Amino acid sequence: MSHSPLLNLPGPPQDLLDDVEAAIAQARGFVTDYDPELVVIFAPDHYNGFFYRVMPSFCIGMQANGIGDYGTQAGPLDVPGDIAAECAKAVLAANVDVAVSANMDVDHGTVQPLEKLFGAATAKPVIPIFINAIAVPLGPLHRCRALGTAVGAFLATLDKRVLVIGSGGLSHSPPLPTLDTATAAVRQRIVDGQPMTAEQRQARQTAVIDAARSFASGDSDLQPLNPAWDHRFLEVVDNGHLEDLDGWSNSFVTHEGGSSAQEIRTWVAAFAALASVGPYQTSVRYYKQAADLLAGFAVRTAAPVA
Repeated sequence: MSHSPLLNLPGPPQDLLDDVEAAIAQARGFVTDYDPELVVIFAPDHYNGFFYRVMPSFCIGMQANGIGDYGTQAGPLDVPGDIAAECAKAVLAANVDVAVSANMDVDHGTVQPLEKLFGAATAKPVIPIFINAIAVPLGPLHRCRALGTAVGAFLATLDKRVLVIGSGGLSHSPPLPTLDTATAAVRQRIVDGQPMTAEQRQARQTAVIDAARSFASGDSDLQPLNPAWDHRFLEVVDNGHLEDLDGWSNSFVTHEGGSSAQEIRTWVAAFAALASVGPYQTSVRYYKQAADLLAGFAVRTAAPVA
């Protein structure tokens, strides 16, 4: 499922929020019926927990704390550290390089889907897996599929009902800083992890609201959404042809979907984890070209074919 800070901020029209909530409610029903014993979530970060000081491609959290950005829950998540550590060992043994964190900070990209699906980020034991989707250089997309496959193979050994989530927007280019264009103050934050003050966080929220308003009105320099490309990607995952994405270069994804379309990496990993146990079928299929949310917003649910 996609995430957006604007789901918790003023600005988007109520009919859009109601439409998105109806889709999330369907996914929530799917999750409630399944009643998972463990949740594994693949999610990006937006320079809140991972910084250019050390930027891994992948990282498994053995302990994690929500930072509380954009109205999401702050505080520790219920992470089963022993299972997370075993997962990391299994992934490394499967020839996928992954870092671990004993004190991972996670932002709305991780916490918002948990809140939307369970009512609280701490409702279920959860293993957060960070996938870098913002800080260039990025590895090839097929490594995300390899990560998901390795994680899925490990999860299949647990004898637990595991829900796997991929959290990311499809086409979108929100106003995020880059290393090449950052001011000295911004570099201090995205490189060294300088914490934002309450005033700075409020200013960032205001900037996001203003950017969405301009984007929705057509008065913006941000790259337009690309629903045709979004549907092309969704068709690939709906049909289970994940290997077709191995040929998608990073430059192609950015050109077609925008700078933050690299968040499809979380979807690739999640579907690859599911595909590791056999064919799957998607059920809830929702997509919205949501300029007011600055994103192509999608929701999918899927389960193995019996």
